[in-house]
Amino acid sequence: MNRGVDRREFLSRGWKAGVVMIGCAGAWTSWDLLRPLPGSGLSGVIKTVAGDEVPADTAVYVRTAHTYLTRIGDEVVALWQKCPHLGCRVSWCDNSGEFECACHGSKFNRAGEHRSGPAPRGMDRFAVTVNADGIVEVDTGAVIQGPPPGSETIDEPPRGESCS
Repeated sequence: MNRGVDRREFLSRGWKAGVVMIGCAGAWTSWDLLRPLPGSGLSGVIKTVAGDEVPADTAVYVRTAHTYLTRIGDEVVALWQKCPHLGCRVSWCDNSGEFECACHGSKFNRAGEHRSGPAPRGMDRFAVTVNADGIVEVDTGAVIQGPPPGSETIDEPPRGESCS
């Protein structure tokens, strides 16, 4: 005679089904957070601002390219807004004169070089050219990996208090 499912087997199956559902929800959430967003602006050459508008002592944010432009010597540098640690958005802090990641506290100098925090390297960069009209063009099609910690090309101590 078939009695059906006893209490112990019912609880065991329910527990397994719950674990599978939680695993699927976690995988869905992880994929949703980690997948690249279509149309995020990182697809090619983007015209930004005139080269003479890029200052030497601060950074200019260019929303369409997801980058900060700054001048290091005579060179214009385009730094990706994404922290190399876990991908949080890095912000420019006028008080300290540094880039700061609010998620985990990584700090980078104006050249995007790693100063402190858990980031494994400096901020990633994009190739930059200045066209015949003097407009800075940022090639977001290829990411140039940031320099390793300890490599500093500019010697600028923090100007003041941190923003985070």
